[in-house]
Amino acid sequence: MADKPIAAIDYLAKAEKYPPPAVCALFGDETFLRRQAILALRGAVLGGGDGDFSLTTFEGRGTQLRDVLDELSTVAMFGGRRRLVVVEGADDFVSRWRAELEDYVSRPGRNGVLVLDLKTMAANTRLYKMIAAEGLLIDCRPPAPARLTKWLIDRASRRHDFQLSPAAADALTEIVGPELGLLDQELAKLALLVGEDRKIAPETIERNVGGWRARTTWEMLDAALDGKVAEAMLQLDRLLCSGEQPIGILAQISASLRRFAAATRLVLQAEAGRKRANLRAALEQAGVRPFVLQKAERQLRLLGRRRGAKLHRWLLKADLDLKGESAMPPRLILERLILRISAPQAKAP
Repeated sequence: MADKPIAAIDYLAKAEKYPPPAVCALFGDETFLRRQAILALRGAVLGGGDGDFSLTTFEGRGTQLRDVLDELSTVAMFGGRRRLVVVEGADDFVSRWRAELEDYVSRPGRNGVLVLDLKTMAANTRLYKMIAAEGLLIDCRPPAPARLTKWLIDRASRRHDFQLSPAAADALTEIVGPELGLLDQELAKLALLVGEDRKIAPETIERNVGGWRARTTWEMLDAALDGKVAEAMLQLDRLLCSGEQPIGILAQISASLRRFAAATRLVLQAEAGRKRANLRAALEQAGVRPFVLQKAERQLRLLGRRRGAKLHRWLLKADLDLKGESAMPPRLILERLILRISAPQAKAP
């Protein structure tokens, strides 16, 4: 077995290379990846047909270790396969039975496969290191942007049978946000729109993905960058009243704003080296799609280098505040960000 976790997107791409050992653990806050990894483990251990009779699922909170171990030691009902025991939401379970689980990992039973489904798992714990060395440890945290683009391209090809270019993948992420479950749903919808060439262009994504909430988010961002603060606040109100989560709104607009921040940094670096700065070239290098370059160039000029250089810090602050570092209501956190990025007539704090 490996001595370190395997990224979930790597595991799912070649699950057959990783036959399930006696103990597996999944950790990370990307629910879609955890669900897909459990399904892959389930298929590998139980197969199809009557195999599901050999599956037992526990809820981590309140579950007793002896009940889990009893299930693991029970002989599978059909087909001579091993039993599969999944402990969902296992963070509390692992905290309560850590020492005993360490003992089990060192001497696991032969009849079953234990899967611990966790949101977090500290890398400095003995249990983490033991499972990484003796079992299978799957990292289900969200992939980095570059890996997310590759995952989308591979997923479109393998699962949905069409070609997605990097530009189209970036467009899809920018509209939907970095949530893999929602992205996969949109890929399934896009598969119904492909023509004989089996390709999807960025323009097709712009026209068909996301519904009114996604459009409202981009209208809000455009209004803010154009200095139309009242309009941006109205769109924000529509999104929040419709049930959109503040952290989701931030995730959707962050991709565009990070590109503006990267372009600003490239311009400042060129000027520091006494080179002529080309704003459009900087935006292209930062990953802005060709068909929105003209609008992006105008918006970045309105934003200005001073505020462009602060974007990364503002986005990080908003993200941390929405995740609990601030007692400020989420609406006010987003409103503050809108004011900061608005054109010069709205003074940035």
